[in-house]
Amino acid sequence: MPLLDWFLRHSFAMWLLLQSFVLMTFCFHSATTFPKGCYQAEEDGYKTFRCSNAQLTEVPKDIPNDTNKLYLDYNQITFIPNDAFQNLPVLMELDLSHNAISRLETGAFRGLSEHLNSLDLSSNKLVSVNKDVFVNLKAKTNLSSNPWLCDCMLQEMIRLVELDPGSSSSILCDKSIQEEHVGKPFLQAVKDVDFCNVYKKTTDIAMLVTMFGWFTMVISYLVYYVRQNQEDARRHLEYLKSLPSKQKKSEESSTISTVV
Repeated sequence: MPLLDWFLRHSFAMWLLLQSFVLMTFCFHSATTFPKGCYQAEEDGYKTFRCSNAQLTEVPKDIPNDTNKLYLDYNQITFIPNDAFQNLPVLMELDLSHNAISRLETGAFRGLSEHLNSLDLSSNKLVSVNKDVFVNLKAKTNLSSNPWLCDCMLQEMIRLVELDPGSSSSILCDKSIQEEHVGKPFLQAVKDVDFCNVYKKTTDIAMLVTMFGWFTMVISYLVYYVRQNQEDARRHLEYLKSLPSKQKKSEESSTISTVV
């Protein structure tokens, strides 16, 4: 009996110690996985991961894959690489606003097409984005307050994106292939001009100017070549004309020598 009591007491103590160790390991892992300033919560029944104003320079790793809403706003993220959110299959809302994002790789939002219904890219540094970035995305997208270059590339991209209704008027032309549209809302400008048609006309004019330049160079060379040949021909003709007179003088000299 004393041996059994000792075994039971020590077994229970070992079990408590093991349980404490597992709990401490879990807590330590949870505390060190998330970047400073990030935390997980449940809001209105949705699993939310917030990293707002956490001084992030890139999309954090190890975001819980059951996250429904992800807030990465007010950071210093500059670039979204391919497959940045591929492990978030049930993500519904993604907020990337108020960063310094200037580049989105083509596969930046790959894997989010099924459930994502809200994407906020406002107040970044986007100038031009390939339309393929948004292929298959059905999310309402906020693209306002970026220094957009209004051209054919933006026009093609906007046609593919489902814009957030409240943000469309704030997509302004910071630069434009036509100066008169700078500072205007893009959707207003695109009513007045087809940027892709303007680009095509500009390209055609540039090609015509280039072809005219080459044509002028060829004509100039031909004129120079003909004139040079004419000059050479004239000199050669004068030389030929001079040959008989020289031969006659030679014969007269020979005759005088014979008489003498």
